[in-house]
Amino acid sequence: MKIDVATGDRAIVPEGTKVIPIFIMGKRYFVPETLTIQKAMEYAGYQYIRSCGCRGGICGACPTVFRILGDYHLHFCLACQTVVQENMYLTQVPFFPTNRTAYQLEEVDASAETIMKLYPEVMKCVACNACTKSCPMDIEVMEYVNAAMRGDIAKVARLSFDCIQCGLCSSRCPAQIQHFHLAQLCRRLYGRYVLPRAEHVQKRVADIKAGKYDEMLRDLVNTGRETLEKLYVGREMEPQESAGWTPRDASYL
Repeated sequence: MKIDVATGDRAIVPEGTKVIPIFIMGKRYFVPETLTIQKAMEYAGYQYIRSCGCRGGICGACPTVFRILGDYHLHFCLACQTVVQENMYLTQVPFFPTNRTAYQLEEVDASAETIMKLYPEVMKCVACNACTKSCPMDIEVMEYVNAAMRGDIAKVARLSFDCIQCGLCSSRCPAQIQHFHLAQLCRRLYGRYVLPRAEHVQKRVADIKAGKYDEMLRDLVNTGRETLEKLYVGREMEPQESAGWTPRDASYL
């Protein structure tokens, strides 16, 4: 059977792939079992105008809620990275409506008082852990909410680092906490007030302002594409464990 997938990011469907029933907006469709939810919806005829993002599970634009026929559990996932299952009932949430509190970062500090002032609903947390269970990135959401109550901004920033702002945590919260906005605030406070300033970055900014790299940039602008590609492919990569490492060509440092 010839399978056409209506997407620019074309799905590869092996020959002989089983076709299974899924339900989209309450209507049954038959789709190849190897497709992700996102590709299965496109195969069924739906066109993505928004919420298609990176198609790799990191942008948070395609949060999805689903149930499987005969199972009372409610499941949460991202449509771009989750493969369809037989008799899956799908509902997508392109964004979750929340109220983003207005503040000026320069006018607040990294403290529990700031958290309580801007997001007072945090104190209503009942520790049900529904937020953590619904997170497609496996973030310990309830744990960072508890850290925010204590004013431990650094811990919130660390635990919430992988948050993709999909809003599924807030959709399940009986206390109506806006977890992902809270986490974003704490990461901003951490970067502004807690994280030590990197001295090497300040030195590099001073070098840029002094014109140290102007000649190098002019050379790159005037270099042909083929040469640029060779330079890029042949560049020396910084190792993952880079403590004490310096590149062989340090002329531009």
